[in-house]
Amino acid sequence: MKTFLVSQKTNLKDFTDSVYPQGSFCLNVLLKAKDVKVNGIRVRSNVPLNAGDEVVYYTTSKQEQKPSHTAVYEDENIYIADKPSGVSSEGLFYELQSRGQFYAVHRLDRNTQGLIVYAKTEDAEKQLLNAFKGRTVTKKYIALCKNNFKNNEGTLTAYLVKDEIKSEVKVYSSPRADAEKIVTEYCVKENRGDISLVEITLHTGKTHQIRAHMAFIGCPVLGDNKYGDEILNKKYAAVRQRLIAKYLSFDFEGSLSYLNAKTFESSYSL
Repeated sequence: MKTFLVSQKTNLKDFTDSVYPQGSFCLNVLLKAKDVKVNGIRVRSNVPLNAGDEVVYYTTSKQEQKPSHTAVYEDENIYIADKPSGVSSEGLFYELQSRGQFYAVHRLDRNTQGLIVYAKTEDAEKQLLNAFKGRTVTKKYIALCKNNFKNNEGTLTAYLVKDEIKSEVKVYSSPRADAEKIVTEYCVKENRGDISLVEITLHTGKTHQIRAHMAFIGCPVLGDNKYGDEILNKKYAAVRQRLIAKYLSFDFEGSLSYLNAKTFESSYSL
């Protein structure tokens, strides 16, 4: 059993994603069994929540022991986690904070697997934020995409506009008001019939950049239910995007420069 207090207006699903990874894994099962209470009342659906509400999850020991991630690297300055699909960056951060001081410096989509780094000191947080902002962090992903590539490799430039209300983005070929420039490099590593294994390097790190940019060129990520190909997703029974933050490396100038010779790799594969 786990108990949490709600700090702001939300709903049960979003709240669970943001504070309790293990609860996210089995929320549908818990709701079906009426094993979630809100303010002492058992609920069976994604009910709205308000600040001050108490949520109790009657998870079993087995459910509570399911790991939210594995640790890839840790020292006194940084922590690199390898998270599975289904765990939100916010939920993982909340869990880590129960162990000590951590600082969030970037995020991954809930259904994207792979490497995410956290700072453990204020100085490390500053250096990591500067590195992400200054593009001295190399982030390489692997993805399964629709095999519709005109070229086997390339560096794509486009312009992305975020729609906060719909929680999605749109990509355009030319600049426009409120658009952010995005640069995405890709290389097809293996063709598998109507899908391809692709390595993708982010030169900018904007919301849903890989998923939206690949869809924009007609090669959406398999399993993407927002920007993807519905027919292809159904063919492969893919309900979550096949996208992994596979490699992470740094080019620091300050006290974290001892990390520059390292390349960190996710254990997940496609």
